[in-house]
Amino acid sequence: MATLSKVLVVDDSKLIHQMYRLVLMRYKGCTIVDAMNGLEALELLTKEDGIDLILLDINMPIMNGVQFMEKLKKNGYHKPVPIIVISTEDKEEDTIRAMKLGARGYIVKPFKSEMLYELVDKILLKKTSALIEKSVYRAG
Repeated sequence: MATLSKVLVVDDSKLIHQMYRLVLMRYKGCTIVDAMNGLEALELLTKEDGIDLILLDINMPIMNGVQFMEKLKKNGYHKPVPIIVISTEDKEEDTIRAMKLGARGYIVKPFKSEMLYELVDKILLKKTSALIEKSVYRAG
């Protein structure tokens, strides 16, 4: 199975960044790179090497998650880094839009860390076997 060494967390909540740091360090021992909005994330992607996964919120100031994915798609970002959208938005149209823009998974907040672990494992496994599967997870 592929390793997970560096994750880009794109969320405007510092508390969420701390939570991901705890959850992912315990799970995979990976490094977390922080961006508070989509614009910061775009800049980080040009500077940071080795990002294996992006955890992306939808509702953020300056550039939201949808705008971030649109920019990636429009600019033809050459490194296919899997994106998991993790958002409080639970509207079907938001989920469909994110998946159409290239998200590999969508998790609705609040969620159990096991849901994230399962989806990350699934995506990393698919990445190594070159298959694409998109998943939506909801607590409950």
